[in-house]
Amino acid sequence: MGVGAAVVAALVLFGVLVVVSALRSGGAAVSDVPLPAGSTAGAGRPTASASTSASAGPTVFVHILGRVRKPGLYEVAGTARAVDVVAAAGGFQNDADQAALNLARTVTDGEQIVVPRVGESPPPLPPAGSDSSASTTGTAPVDLNAADEATLETLTGVGPATAAAIIAWRDEHGRFESVDDLLDVTGIGEKKLEKLRDGVVVR
Repeated sequence: MGVGAAVVAALVLFGVLVVVSALRSGGAAVSDVPLPAGSTAGAGRPTASASTSASAGPTVFVHILGRVRKPGLYEVAGTARAVDVVAAAGGFQNDADQAALNLARTVTDGEQIVVPRVGESPPPLPPAGSDSSASTTGTAPVDLNAADEATLETLTGVGPATAAAIIAWRDEHGRFESVDDLLDVTGIGEKKLEKLRDGVVVR
């Protein structure tokens, strides 16, 4: 190769290096390209605040007993009505006296609802909209001749075994003539009778 050709080759190589260097210094990496104003890297994805549901409103606890399919303690909305509590408890049993309850009544915290069997005397209920838990066994004595096992178990000191024994005695003897007849029931002595006396009645 002659001297002239070597000079030309050197100039070409130098020019290529200059162009490459200029491209490297002037180009921007994809990750460094600024986003348009108002855009965010997470655009199109829900944020934590957007995916968080609104907090639930106040609730109340209601104890429902008697002729419903699933008696027990239920937490319901503060605006719930008696019909909502019955629904939460699985609905009425076939022999429930539905007409004995005001299903449109708003329930209150700490309230007890007793659903009677057809023919039973229902316990008194508080007026609609009242803030009272008066429908408890303390103000509505349990009728020994009409109560079912679930209702009897709400009494102080009465569990499933004692409630079943009371029902068995009633089935065998027909009816209780006085509260003192409880002494004839298996598992009930003088002390337990005194605890039960104010909470039961014979009708």
